[in-house]
Amino acid sequence: MTDRVPTTAVLLINMGGPDSLDAVEPFLYNLFSDSDIMGFNKVLLPVLKPLARFIARKRTPKVKKYYSAIGGKSPIVKLTMQQGKALEEALQKQGNIWVFVSMRYWHPTIEEAVTDMLEFPLTKLIVLPLYPHYSVTTTGSGFNEFKRVLKGLGTPTIEIRYINDWHDNPSYIDAVCETIQNTADLNKLDIHKIPIVFSAHGLPMKFIRRGDPYARQVEKSVELITGRLGNLKNWQLSYQSRVGPLRWLGPSTDEVLKQIGEKGAKDVMLVPVSFVSDHVETLYEMDILYKEKAREYGITNFYRVPALNDSPILIDALKEMVLTACIPPSNPFF
Repeated sequence: MTDRVPTTAVLLINMGGPDSLDAVEPFLYNLFSDSDIMGFNKVLLPVLKPLARFIARKRTPKVKKYYSAIGGKSPIVKLTMQQGKALEEALQKQGNIWVFVSMRYWHPTIEEAVTDMLEFPLTKLIVLPLYPHYSVTTTGSGFNEFKRVLKGLGTPTIEIRYINDWHDNPSYIDAVCETIQNTADLNKLDIHKIPIVFSAHGLPMKFIRRGDPYARQVEKSVELITGRLGNLKNWQLSYQSRVGPLRWLGPSTDEVLKQIGEKGAKDVMLVPVSFVSDHVETLYEMDILYKEKAREYGITNFYRVPALNDSPILIDALKEMVLTACIPPSNPFF
């Protein structure tokens, strides 16, 4: 922090990830004890914490292997900090706006970030989850935790605005298109010919049946991306990261890769969609697991499009959303 007093703050919320192998089990416990994820079954609520402890303990050995394969920790906090720094630098050119970074299931926690923010005399707070697509299990959970924290700290007199989703933000769409085109150019690929698989984080169908807009928004993003790239026809949408016996959104990324291999294709481009930072789902699941699966299915050339991370176009998208929330056209306050 500098000695300038902020008047507006932006709270970035991301999922988080363990910063060491020892942190894997407590991270998993925090994840599986989230009632917004596990609470769809009210019968489980009274035993949610013991159940989360059991699931975390059971899954830890397997998950540790995943993190060991990508360097022993998640890079998501470091990458989100870089996004926050770049966003703050962009916003400081527009006014006295500060950016704080928080993680839903690890440090810096939402409580730690909010406590830090409230040391300053804020007049406005923008809550911006780094999930382009709204789900009660991600954005909704982050909002709920933020509200619980704020209530526990004593609700201050601050104007608070929530950015629910940004799946169709033009700059976000441009940012994804840029990563796809750059990957194609670097490897001399024809994006109108190579099979392209957009892989998004999965979600149990129970949430979709209850009205969660996540899948619909993911589909809209892919529609806009493929349209912007010249009305691509050679693409499919899939979902990854299934956990447990529930029915999840499909088809799975594994299934789609298998189908592509069975058709005799030797090339595939995998595009992370709904992920804006590299973490275990891109660095292990995509780069290692799905790459190995692709080879098993006869696909010899596997290209994974980078996550957006601190893409300047992504930062522009975040800046646009913050400024729109900060400065209503009819009543600018700067």
